[in-house]
Amino acid sequence: MATIQTVLGPIAPADLGITYSHDHLIFRPPAQFLEQDPTLQLANVEAAIQELGHFKAAGGQALVEMTTVEVGRSPRELEQIARATGVHIIAATGYNKSKFCEPVVAGKSVDEIAAEMVRDLMTGMDGTSIRAGVIKGSTSRDSMTEGERKVLQAAAKAHLETGAPISTHTEAGTYALEQIELLLDAGVSPQHICIGHLDRKLDWDYHLQVAKTGVFMLFDQISKEKYYPDALRIDFIKRLIVAGHGDQLLLSGDLARESYWPSYGFGCGPGLTYILWRFVPWMLEEGISRADVERMLIHNPARAFAWAN
Repeated sequence: MATIQTVLGPIAPADLGITYSHDHLIFRPPAQFLEQDPTLQLANVEAAIQELGHFKAAGGQALVEMTTVEVGRSPRELEQIARATGVHIIAATGYNKSKFCEPVVAGKSVDEIAAEMVRDLMTGMDGTSIRAGVIKGSTSRDSMTEGERKVLQAAAKAHLETGAPISTHTEAGTYALEQIELLLDAGVSPQHICIGHLDRKLDWDYHLQVAKTGVFMLFDQISKEKYYPDALRIDFIKRLIVAGHGDQLLLSGDLARESYWPSYGFGCGPGLTYILWRFVPWMLEEGISRADVERMLIHNPARAFAWAN
């Protein structure tokens, strides 16, 4: 029987519930990045507990936490947050995009990176017994560095050994087709691949090309009007549903900075309640059915993050 691996242990897919499919609770990038952008972090466990508590009060039940080791993944803190809130948290192995991962993976082989991933998934992360539940790989804007290629190749190897799903970062929504081609060529089935940040590139022909591969498609920049207005995101979601791709859609906010979180004192930030309190009612007003909303927030995540048997 398929299971989903959370930081508190395995659960049945039917128990996952309303899920944000690509987000962050703890995020601590190297110091040089904070010098350029001091709010590019989430370092306060109590703030995470408070914000996730609001998410739960709004109806949320699960969150896929995509912070990787080189940007401050913290299994013990995720475990603490999960116990305090009762929210299912799925943690990630793998690596972020080149500017973060390259110094770490440059001297490692694909097999070495894959072995790290398998250890995180099967034994525990960072010397703990807390297991990751999803594998992360990334690419840069319109390109793939050698380090990023190695990580994606390792992700495929780790998936084939463990059955754990793969979820990716695309920079500005680009290079999704190249990610998919690499993973499919390595033997990964499309139903175990989630492609991230596709609502950073709202190009209809491009979205149809991605959809036709059968992978899961993440609309995970919801509330970030600096990229696209949410009205346009809703339009694309509606069109993809009408085109027969509703079973592939996943939703989230990817709020990996303090300024997005009211619990850090930024009252104008969307926080983890925005999707449930504002975006979902907006989708319903625009004619997306409640059944389709439940499909994107409940049923699709339950399939996307279940491990292959």
